[in-house]
Amino acid sequence: MQISSRFTIASHILVLLALEGDRSKQTSDSIAGSVGVNPVIIRTILAKLKQASLVQVARGVGGARLAQAPEEITLRQVYQAVEPFGEGGQLFAFHEQPNPSCQVGKNIHHLLDDELKRAQAALENELAQTKLSDLLEKIDSLS
Repeated sequence: MQISSRFTIASHILVLLALEGDRSKQTSDSIAGSVGVNPVIIRTILAKLKQASLVQVARGVGGARLAQAPEEITLRQVYQAVEPFGEGGQLFAFHEQPNPSCQVGKNIHHLLDDELKRAQAALENELAQTKLSDLLEKIDSLS
C-alpha cells in the first residue's frame, strides 16, 4: 500500500506559504507551478487544509496564507487533514469478509491488530515530532 501524494503536496504547499506567503500572493495557479500539478488538485488540498484550520484562503485570486505559526503546525496535523484515517480512526483496513471456516480467516484480526496499531502509533508519533518550522530550518540549510 502506498499513501497518496496528498500529504507531500500539502507539505509542499505549507512550506511555500511559510516562505513566500508574506512576500507575494500565493494563488492555486502559482502554487501549482511550484508543485507541478494541476491547480484543481491544489484547490482540493487547500480546502482540506482550510477545514483543518491550517490555512486561510480568500476566494477568487485572493490567495492562501498560513492560519497558524509554522512552529504550531505538525506533520501529523497535515497528514490527518489530507489523509484522514478510515473508520474508527484506523490507518489500516481489513478485507471485509475473511472466511470464518478458515484457520487464517477466522484469526486474521487477532494476528495483525496489535502490530497494525503499533505501526499506526509509530507513524503518528513520528509525524507529531516534526513541525513546519523544522522543515523551514532544513530548507535553509539546503539552500
